[in-house]
Parts: sequence; structure tokens; C-alpha cells
Amino acid sequence: MFTLLFALYILVELTFWFIVSWIVLAVCYPFDKARKAVHWCSKMICMFFWKVPPTWKQRVEGLEHIDPNKSYVITLNHQSMADIISLYFLPLNFRWVSKEEVFRIPYIGPLLIAHGDIPIQRGRATEAMAKVVNDGKMWISRGASIAIFPEGTRSKDGEIHRFKQGAFALAKEAGVEILPVVLDGTRNIFKPKSYWFNWKHRLTVKVLPPISAERVAATEPADMAKEVQEMMTSALAEIRKSN
Repeated sequence: MFTLLFALYILVELTFWFIVSWIVLAVCYPFDKARKAVHWCSKMICMFFWKVPPTWKQRVEGLEHIDPNKSYVITLNHQSMADIISLYFLPLNFRWVSKEEVFRIPYIGPLLIAHGDIPIQRGRATEAMAKVVNDGKMWISRGASIAIFPEGTRSKDGEIHRFKQGAFALAKEAGVEILPVVLDGTRNIFKPKSYWFNWKHRLTVKVLPPISAERVAATEPADMAKEVQEMMTSALAEIRKSN
């Protein structure tokens, strides 16, 4: 019963913010090229989602590592669709890189388009990397950050697997810092083998210290990908040990 009521609430919330986001985009577009106002709408969607269930707990660590006035390439581990709404706890204006199939989902797809997120075609690695770099540099030049799942797909076992190079090539080309963010708990937002919400759910978002633009520039993307993967894997193990 609670799951059905919450699902209805989500539908109403999405409908409201769907309309508001497109109105805000139309009104603010001429003077808000970074789409900060639309990003604020997206943040409201996610905050209302997380804060309504009284039994859900969220722990956000490492916000002191973030300079809200900087642009970053944000790297995250990928466990579920809930990863996307979890990143809005960060005080940054960012654009997502996501597979183009997500942009066809009702409500979600048009919201991503209004937000200015970057669709890529999986299976076309060269084209996808070029689009990430080109579109990513454009948004960074406007003052936004870029959020990427460097694994390229969801982890089936909840562990962090090999990182692809796109995020790190973008950071090197754009001359910005890499901000690693580790998520835990998004994989069990639903009860096992069902679509019923887990009302004892707990989310952890941990921001790691950023890697300087100088270090990024001096390191090959493949080597940087391996280094950041190791950092995030260690951090995920620490989070799970402390829970």
C-alpha cells in the first residue's frame, strides 16, 4: 500500500516539475546558458523524492572537498537508476552523460533534454568518446560540471569494475579537476526481486578529494582511470565496513 501511494506521489511530482522545468527553460534560456535554473528544478525533484519517506536515511560525506565555483568531471560508480537522483545532494550544477535509451523514457527523457544532459550511443566507443569530449567541454566552458559513470554500465554485483577512459580524456582536454563520488545503497532501494520499495533503505554519498587539473594533465587517461577506480573501490569498502 505504501509503495503504491509513494509511486502515485512520484508521478504527480514528476508531472508538476516536468511542466515547471520546461517553463523555466523557456523563460531563462536567453540569460542562463548553464541552465542553473533548470538544474535547480531537477534538484527539487530528487530532494522531494528522498526526503518524503520518514524511514529512509541519507548520509552525505566529503562536501568540504567541493568548491561550488569550480567545474569538475564527476565520476561515480553505477548500481541502479537511483544513482542519478542521488548526485543532487552535491552543491554543483552538472550535466549527465547517459545512454541515449534513457532519453526515450516517458517524463525522464524530456527532463534530461531540458536539463541539457548528453546522450551517447553505447557500442560506438569512438563516437561516444568524441561526443563526451566535445559536448562536455561546451558545458564546462559555461560553468557546469559533467557527471559520468566510467564503468559504462550498471554493476550487476554492486562492486566497482573496470573504468573506461572517456571521463578522464574529457578532464584532460578541458583542463579541470576530477571529483570522485562513491555511492552505496542505491542498489537496494527496492526489495529483492520485486518492485516494492525497501522502507528501511539507507543511502551513502561520499565525495573524495578531487584530483588536481595539473595531475590530470600530466597523466594518461588510461592510467588515471585505473588510479581513480582503485580510490573509489577502497572508499566503497570503507563505507560498507562502517555501515
